[in-house]
Amino acid sequence: MDSLKGPQGGFDKTLIEPEAQSLLIKLSGLLKTEDIRAYLVGGFVRDVLLGRDTDDIDITINIDVLNIAPQMAELLQGKFVLLDAVNRIGRIIIKDWTIDVASFSGNIEDDLARRDFTIDAIAVDLHQLVEGQDACLIDPFNGQSDLDLGIIKIVTDTVFQEDPVRLLRAMRLAAELDFTIDRKAETELKRAAPLIAVVPGERVREELLRILNHSHGGQVFRDMDRLGLLTALIPELVPLKGVEQPKEHHWDVFEHSINTVSAVDFILHQGVWEYQDESILSPVPWTSSIAEYFDQPVNSGSTRRSLIKLAALLHDITKPQTKAFDENGRMRFLGHPESGADVVAGILERLRFSAKEIKLVTLMVKYHLRPTQMSQDALPTNRAIYRYFRDVRDADIDTLYLSLADHLATRGPALLPDQWEYHTNLVAYVFKEHFKQKKTAPLKLIDGNDLINIFGMKPGAKMGELLESIREAQATGELPNREEALDYVKKYLSISG
Repeated sequence: MDSLKGPQGGFDKTLIEPEAQSLLIKLSGLLKTEDIRAYLVGGFVRDVLLGRDTDDIDITINIDVLNIAPQMAELLQGKFVLLDAVNRIGRIIIKDWTIDVASFSGNIEDDLARRDFTIDAIAVDLHQLVEGQDACLIDPFNGQSDLDLGIIKIVTDTVFQEDPVRLLRAMRLAAELDFTIDRKAETELKRAAPLIAVVPGERVREELLRILNHSHGGQVFRDMDRLGLLTALIPELVPLKGVEQPKEHHWDVFEHSINTVSAVDFILHQGVWEYQDESILSPVPWTSSIAEYFDQPVNSGSTRRSLIKLAALLHDITKPQTKAFDENGRMRFLGHPESGADVVAGILERLRFSAKEIKLVTLMVKYHLRPTQMSQDALPTNRAIYRYFRDVRDADIDTLYLSLADHLATRGPALLPDQWEYHTNLVAYVFKEHFKQKKTAPLKLIDGNDLINIFGMKPGAKMGELLESIREAQATGELPNREEALDYVKKYLSISG
């Protein structure tokens, strides 16, 4: 990392993006006028030293944040948000940048001693940096050396007890940076893992989503489980361990769930699937539009891509409770998608996911078997396709891809080429026919007013069922125009009375 240091091991401001430099110059001017000491710290310093792109800036100042941060936001034409009233932490949100501002007392070395990992316990004097090209690194715990070695070390033995969300942060940083958590940090992490249960759901959600955004989410979850962190976070996963499945399954329910996350990464062209080569991806529909679809934001910090991986982890959450054997001795898990959706909703509510996020994930869980249930051997009918998209709604495309990942994580290294070919062909066909149906049904042929004015019907469940039946027949090409739709209603009413 020597190439990123200044001439005397300092911090070269030319490594900072010009736009960020401009923001820092403005802030330094304001803070220096008020005789406020200010330091760049944490992730911003770390990422600049690593040459990583970042849109987050971390600053600590020696007065109460509330006494100056609102003016800082006004100067930058941004919005100030108070993140933590007790610890006096605020955030300035600008179009392309997020600036977190915290308070420190005493000296900067004392502040760094209260931080979590050595690679984040490095500071740079903001005023010194702005006034010259280089500024000295304040690095009392040799964090820069750990950056060079790719190691995550804790600053003190009590970092996880002081703030248990750091348990997740350690796992996330190791994944993002491709670093190794050192043995002592792992020991303390494993000891403190149960404390994650007391962390407010909002903070857990933020770190969990950042883990889900990583391309090796399945491996991160496996590492979290090895350290006791995953089941401390989601105890509902504990019963999945060791639960055997029918012979077509290569793994037990728990391992299958972890592997489904990895399979989602592979299906979405983000990760690798170690059990087959990439040739099995060729029949899976994939375009730039589909990639953009999965990158769509759902809520703050979440995308369709991250939430399908969350659904993958939780899709079989109630298999242990629903496991039974029929009269022929066949193992069944009847109703596990529906009961699983209810349990998943409770988990996500506990972790403070939004209503929109919960709805999307629970729909995927509830209908994850539906794609292959549309048809057993032949390709599905137009009616089956219409009903699938009607029922699965906003999670329709997502669930198709989850079903493919579920298939890969069922068979693992024993994937049968003919079954995989059928499944991928089914998904491609459903895509094609769905877009045909959308084109053939752009406008309503008949609405409720027609049924009332022409046929004398009264509003109610019967009218709703008839309108849905007309929409379905129109989408499948059975009712191409209004005249035939009117005839359809006449026949329906004559039969139903």
